[in-house]
Amino acid sequence: MSTMDFFTAMEVSASGLAAERTRMNVAASNLANAQTTQAAGGGPYKRRDVVMQSVDVPGATGTPFAQAVKGVAVSQISQDAAPPRLEYDPGHPQADARGYVAYPNVNPVEEMVDMITASRAYEAGITTMTTAVNMAERALGIGR
Repeated sequence: MSTMDFFTAMEVSASGLAAERTRMNVAASNLANAQTTQAAGGGPYKRRDVVMQSVDVPGATGTPFAQAVKGVAVSQISQDAAPPRLEYDPGHPQADARGYVAYPNVNPVEEMVDMITASRAYEAGITTMTTAVNMAERALGIGR
């Protein structure tokens, strides 16, 4: 493994770690606001979703495999356009004239699944980095 390959592997893994950390943070924010009926922009909190895209890896440019090696980056954090969940609760301070309260369009089960998959992807990225470091250390040990 050349130093360029080592650093390229580290950059790819690091980009994935950063993206998955963002996914976990957004899912945690969605869960934390699952009952927020009055957000800063007015109305209930709106679920947020992470949009990712593939990106070139700086260490891979100019190499024969530059087109095949991609990292990932968060391109935006978008708001879910689904309507709020309406629940009948006439005693709630945010209830409308019919007695319905608009709650965020957050499904706690989906958010937990997102957090678990992001966590597992993060763990896989850490394993990849650890493997790359171990391979580099072994390669250096061959020359001793």
